[in-house]
Amino acid sequence: MRPVVVTVAITGSVARKADNPTVPITPAEQIESTRAAYEAGAALAHIHVREDDETPSHDPDRFARVQDGIRRHCPGMIVQFSSSGSEPDADLRGACLAHRPDMASLTTGSTNFAAGVYRNPAPLYTALAERMRANGVRPEIEVFDLSHLHNARRLIDAGLTDPRSHIQFVLGIADAMPADPHCLDILLAETRRLLPQATWGAFGIGRFQREAIRWALARGATGIRTGLEDNIRLSKTELADGNAALVRLAVQICAEYGARPATSDEARAMLHLN
Repeated sequence: MRPVVVTVAITGSVARKADNPTVPITPAEQIESTRAAYEAGAALAHIHVREDDETPSHDPDRFARVQDGIRRHCPGMIVQFSSSGSEPDADLRGACLAHRPDMASLTTGSTNFAAGVYRNPAPLYTALAERMRANGVRPEIEVFDLSHLHNARRLIDAGLTDPRSHIQFVLGIADAMPADPHCLDILLAETRRLLPQATWGAFGIGRFQREAIRWALARGATGIRTGLEDNIRLSKTELADGNAALVRLAVQICAEYGARPATSDEARAMLHLN
């Protein structure tokens, strides 16, 4: 069975405990939820942090506390900080990079969301890429639109990131890229043309999470992603009882495609972190 990197996106910036009581908010909750997901098969943790009132935060100290806990309790697990946010401010969104996580997300362009525009102008994502390179942080390119692949190619050509970058396709956000296997095929074909050395994964939002995992596995993805950031339910009528429950479901789907969750060491080698 081939190894696949299972990412768990533990919190995000939207879901709250009123939506699902198991959404981890405090650093202690995030560490414990990540530990359970790691034991279920996740090799990479995608981290957002929140204030105690559940609002999104860019507090680098909170990122550091979560990272320290994961490194204590989840040996070898890849720590990936989010550099996203509603503010197009590289200093604010990139402050956490001083703590040198293994990876950080990098969105290489703006996109429409149902509630507004997720702003990532070129000066912002270029500044974040420069900060990641300076701190030895490997970017994961989060792709919401075809143009984001071309922008990533420009960063590579400028020497700001590695041609072996990891690409993550985001499917199913309202007013952005639809959750459609044909759209994934278009994105994947363009990736192979522009970024032939890149690794890749894909994930779906909400009810599309399970379908997107299947589409990615059927196309030989390097990795898949699950977690409460993207989906708070196991089914239409059942809330997920934590991140570990979603990871266990993803692992079951992997087995249907002749795949298994990569170990931390395997994941690091697959994503060129060694």
